[in-house]
Amino acid sequence: MLGVENKKIRIALIYGGVSGEHSISCATAGAVMDSLDPQRYEVIPIAIQRDGTWVPGTDNPEELKLSHGLYEVGESDRRVVIPAGNGSQPFLDVSSDATNLKLLQDIDVVFPLLHGPFGEDGTIQGLLEMSRIPYVGCGVFASAAGMDKHYMKIVLEAAGLPVGPYVAFTASQWRTGREKLLAQIAELEYPLYVKPARAGSSIGITRIDSLAELDDAVAAAQEHDPKVVVEQGIVGREIECAVLEGRGDDPARASVLGEVLLSAPKSDFYDFEAKYLNPDGLEMSVPAQLPADMAQQVRELAVRAFDAFGCEGMARVDFFVSAENISIIEINTIPGFTPFSMYPVLWEHTGMPYSQLLDELIWLALNRPVGLR
Repeated sequence: MLGVENKKIRIALIYGGVSGEHSISCATAGAVMDSLDPQRYEVIPIAIQRDGTWVPGTDNPEELKLSHGLYEVGESDRRVVIPAGNGSQPFLDVSSDATNLKLLQDIDVVFPLLHGPFGEDGTIQGLLEMSRIPYVGCGVFASAAGMDKHYMKIVLEAAGLPVGPYVAFTASQWRTGREKLLAQIAELEYPLYVKPARAGSSIGITRIDSLAELDDAVAAAQEHDPKVVVEQGIVGREIECAVLEGRGDDPARASVLGEVLLSAPKSDFYDFEAKYLNPDGLEMSVPAQLPADMAQQVRELAVRAFDAFGCEGMARVDFFVSAENISIIEINTIPGFTPFSMYPVLWEHTGMPYSQLLDELIWLALNRPVGLR
């Protein structure tokens, strides 16, 4: 794992970003940074400001943690750029006037921790692919399709996987084909959940119980993404499964299952505040109490979803489960690694502690080829 001559692995953590999940990305980076073995890894933090500027990041993980509030990447008189080429010298630190170029050392692997659009959606993955830099996690297609709740459902349906009823539309379709869309939405059963198609962490989601609430809900979703998905609410328990790529030609691995429980909710669903800002009302039941045959069926569906997208590294697959029905809610290709995040908790209960999970993800990234595969 240490590589040639037992040299430390140089790993760049890229965090922050321009999406609404900027601060959550920073918190995830803090948790990852704090858990990487300093005897094995040399961490090179790279932060992206909300305006998209790349700057050297902090090497103090405590600054990034949610316990200190929602962190923002600050201003810097230095910049980080990726030079064109074959990836042998992938990152440079330069002054704001492009002088005093300094190589940020040869980097072995990148761990992108950019939740949401312009990070989780294949954009950063495409940049790293073009630079031929190994990176942790899913590739361009899986990231892009998994981020878009509309195309995510199309892929799942094409693979014969269970998806609940929904209607998806772009901003143009909402303006020009409103009556047709309203007729389609009228066929769904309330409650409905109106969501930005390409936002994560439950940002911009509104539950509605009548058509009169639809316009405001669509407007709230479009504050985050002009494309919107309206989903029929499904009665069931929210069950989550963490999936990890297998080594070599081995099949993907599914964790034990977890259940999200809201014991004292301010909201009636698992929204951004419940996940990150009001965790006192949130409980995780791990392992989820399901009949053994049903639990096995959920785990198999999670692996099938992982394979349907051609995922690499990791993904978390979320389900609604009832006695009569199992339905996939979504696949998340960069699940959170904050202290409240389900993905590492599930692997902890499966027998793979946090630091070992990071080791495994980095090993998988270093042992897959760059380019087409």
